[in-house]
Amino acid sequence: YMRTDSVNLSQEAIKSARHTIEKTFGNKYLPKSPRAYKSKAKNAQEAHEAIRPTNLAQQPKDIKSFLDTDQYKLYELIWKRTLACQMENAIYDQVTATLYNDDKKHAMRATGSTIFFDGFLKLYQESLDDPSNDNKDEEGMLPPLAEKATVNTKKIEKNQHFTEPPPRYTEASLVKKLEELGIGRPSTYATIISVLQNRGYVALQKKRFFPEERGRLVISFLKVYFQKYVEYDFTANMENLLDDISNANQDWQKVLTDFWQPFVSQVKGTEKLPPQEILKSIEDELHDYLYKDSQKEHKCPQCKDGEIGLKISKYGAFLGCSNYPECKYTTQFSGQNQDQTEDSDIITLGHDPKTNLDISCRKGPYGYYVQKDDESGKPKRTPLPKSLSPQDLTLEQAIGLLELPRDVGLHPETKQPITAAIGRYGPYIKHEKTFVSIPPTDDVLTIGINRAVDLLATKSAPAGKELGQHPEEKKPITVQSGRYGPYLKCGKLNIAIPKSITPDEITLEQAIELVNKKKTTKKKK
Repeated sequence: YMRTDSVNLSQEAIKSARHTIEKTFGNKYLPKSPRAYKSKAKNAQEAHEAIRPTNLAQQPKDIKSFLDTDQYKLYELIWKRTLACQMENAIYDQVTATLYNDDKKHAMRATGSTIFFDGFLKLYQESLDDPSNDNKDEEGMLPPLAEKATVNTKKIEKNQHFTEPPPRYTEASLVKKLEELGIGRPSTYATIISVLQNRGYVALQKKRFFPEERGRLVISFLKVYFQKYVEYDFTANMENLLDDISNANQDWQKVLTDFWQPFVSQVKGTEKLPPQEILKSIEDELHDYLYKDSQKEHKCPQCKDGEIGLKISKYGAFLGCSNYPECKYTTQFSGQNQDQTEDSDIITLGHDPKTNLDISCRKGPYGYYVQKDDESGKPKRTPLPKSLSPQDLTLEQAIGLLELPRDVGLHPETKQPITAAIGRYGPYIKHEKTFVSIPPTDDVLTIGINRAVDLLATKSAPAGKELGQHPEEKKPITVQSGRYGPYLKCGKLNIAIPKSITPDEITLEQAIELVNKKKTTKKKK
């Protein structure tokens, strides 16, 4: 791909675009003079042209037979956007329509726009990345109306409007905000978004980002102890300094010194703080999120004596009593100031056709799970595998997960059943006393007997081929298959087999030489 955020087109491309517009749509869609655009981004990568087709006269339909579906959609998008940027503007009329009843005692008024001339909209109209706002622009548009025309009432709806908070960021709106703040470059936006998700700082639900517990903790810690480095303009200012260095307007050593010395001092000062003080600072920063009231102290509802406070474990953050271990009261990190039934946390899938009980996908402290309600108050739950998305989960898949473990079939050699299920560490298959994890490429609901037998054969393969005994160690040397490739094992020593040696053809003499070399190599600290 081409690394460019340029908005410039060559004269050759502009000439080709104007010729195509005139030929395809007519003179009224062709501006009198070519369109010229300027980038608002500082130091934009404008060494290349904007991304465009090499030949604008070649329409998408002309080459559709040579492209797959995704390639065709991409080419069509680039072709339409490039051509539209050189077309005439669209013209709207602002219209106020007043509708009266028969006796003209009641009137209804609507204000909106009508399209006088479609211009570039004839070819391309920007789509919305938020499905919930698909009709946002259409609400401001009025149908073609004529003065004193008669209209018929089809339906009357009474709707109450509530002011809503700003929508959460999508991938597109987040990138747009980063551009406005001057944070990052086009080549880094994909990395920024992937890091946010891979490290568990945010979760992407219904194409929108929702903060996770880890993200709230990290940003609260940084805001308390590293405020300067998480301000919006810090990255933009730093990039300006780096640009000045590249233009020989700044001394790079001075810039690095001015950044590094106070940063290291801040890090060392924070390292000396006791963990309880840090947790208390984070709790104060998150107070409005953790608690409903404005009180500084919160009594334990169980022992009535201890204080509720923020605590950390290997499973994440939670609120616990200060009298632990005498009082073991705990509650979820996000359970105090939020309804546990947020729309984003519960996805209703339907009813079980056999029992007519509700089935839903929910978000818990350890991830998503499928739940079937029960009249006894003890619903059945099954973890959702990482291979399945909550938004794409179907009722049939949910029922299949709730019915786990399932019988895959009988093992052809032992004639014993093989079952598939989901455990603490993810999907697995079981045969007698052997457990094998199911790879992400396979589905616990559909894995067949042949694939299951193959996985079991890999698990139950011999421990390794014995080459012989080491003359000094008096221990056997075996060839093993490990996570990072084949290796030799001699006692407690594990030695990687060089790529130049084939594991099946390695000799005892070569193995002894590798073991001796390993013994004489000092471990690096």
